[in-house]
Amino acid sequence: MQSGISASKELHTEFQRFLDDSATRGLLVEIQKESLVPSATIPAQGSFDDDVAQLDVILAVDKPAYILLRRFDDASNPAPYIAVTYVPDHANVRQKMLFASTRTTLTRELGSEKFGESIFATEKSELTAEGFRKHDAHMAKPAPLTEEEESLQTVRLAELEASQGTAGRKNHVSSGVAFPLSQEAIDALKGLTLSNGFISLVQLALNPVKETIELANATSSNVGDFTKVIPNDTPRYSFFVFKHTFAGVEQSPIVFIYTCPPESKIKERMLYASCRANVVTTAERECGLKIEKKLEAAMPTEIGEDHLMEEFHPQKEEKKSFARPKRPGRR
Repeated sequence: MQSGISASKELHTEFQRFLDDSATRGLLVEIQKESLVPSATIPAQGSFDDDVAQLDVILAVDKPAYILLRRFDDASNPAPYIAVTYVPDHANVRQKMLFASTRTTLTRELGSEKFGESIFATEKSELTAEGFRKHDAHMAKPAPLTEEEESLQTVRLAELEASQGTAGRKNHVSSGVAFPLSQEAIDALKGLTLSNGFISLVQLALNPVKETIELANATSSNVGDFTKVIPNDTPRYSFFVFKHTFAGVEQSPIVFIYTCPPESKIKERMLYASCRANVVTTAERECGLKIEKKLEAAMPTEIGEDHLMEEFHPQKEEKKSFARPKRPGRR
């Protein structure tokens, strides 16, 4: 999801100065007050390998940064610059999410055609001369997938299939994966349909040992704080009654929300993505739920009241009709 942050005028000015000045090797960018702003420059003191050594002193072990580097001194190169998103492991979670979700905005607003490559780094060692040589060697030829990379690829395929429905091609993991819902989970979902029921949020969790989908929580959360109840360190299937008033009419649609934090274990992500379609089908057919919206997010905080209102009642842009000038009247 995009962060809504944009490049400031100061950054555009400084970036143009950087493009015109071959004596500058790099430009550092940070996020301040919902804007991308320049924070420091790296002078060109020698070769690229020599100059990137300065990053070891400039970068902090707990503070993310964007680094725009002049990789090639050849003026004929159509895209001589690279954009580095440095997000260290010791940075706080909010900063990690903010920098990761804004990296595309940075290059797009400055001109994607100027950058030959976009790199994501989490350690200083990746941004040394040796680190760049390893990166170049890795990009030069396709390496065989590791076990973890194969698992991640399987997760992505499962998530893609789940988002497209069962009509898509099934893979060997998602095909046939349909863990049953426990009776307690089914009873809780049926409680959402009661007109005077106290339950407004039902969370389901996957039990990999029993191979079942079980009730994790059933609460009467309101729209102002329901995302605080959903955990941010493990996946969840959540069914929420979105009680609100629009245009003077009270409404209570049911929303299905699938959250899968980036820190989740690969096997956990794979199973949740594969079982999602069956959970929704069971809720609709066996529990009688009419699900108005199916949403997904990495973190529960990404889906709040404003997001739900925009989903159900998107703001329409008012188109002003052309006002034809009046014909001059007789005097």
